[in-house]
Amino acid sequence: MKIDFIKLRENASVPARATPMSAGYDLCAAIDAPIVIPPGERKMIPIGIAAAPERCDIGLFVFPRSGLSVKYGITLPNCVGVIDPDYRGEIMVPLINYGSETFTVETGMRIAQLVALPVLTQEWRLTENLSSTERGTGGFGSSGINK
Repeated sequence: MKIDFIKLRENASVPARATPMSAGYDLCAAIDAPIVIPPGERKMIPIGIAAAPERCDIGLFVFPRSGLSVKYGITLPNCVGVIDPDYRGEIMVPLINYGSETFTVETGMRIAQLVALPVLTQEWRLTENLSSTERGTGGFGSSGINK
């Protein structure tokens, strides 16, 4: 599968995998000056590219980089960003600082990762009853935490 993209900023980087078996493609900050994120604050970071998957059933999903999350408390405030297959604007990554120290995003810094995944569409049907299951209506914690 191919994903076409255009550079919207001169300093934009092509998304790339860190290793040959990496699932995600690193997204790099395409900024003109460092962006400071104090503890507890959020900032939108431009990536400098727009993308178009060749298939309409492919979504692009932005995930945090685990190293930034664990070491600095930098992650995505929405957990996972969804880029719809028909979106053609610049990819932007919201970052939040859950750490205790100010964090500075520099130009070219790998700040998130992009994964292309199939998206299943469905038809919603209103019905009077749902099929029964062993779990039934058991909600949060109903299956316990021990084996």
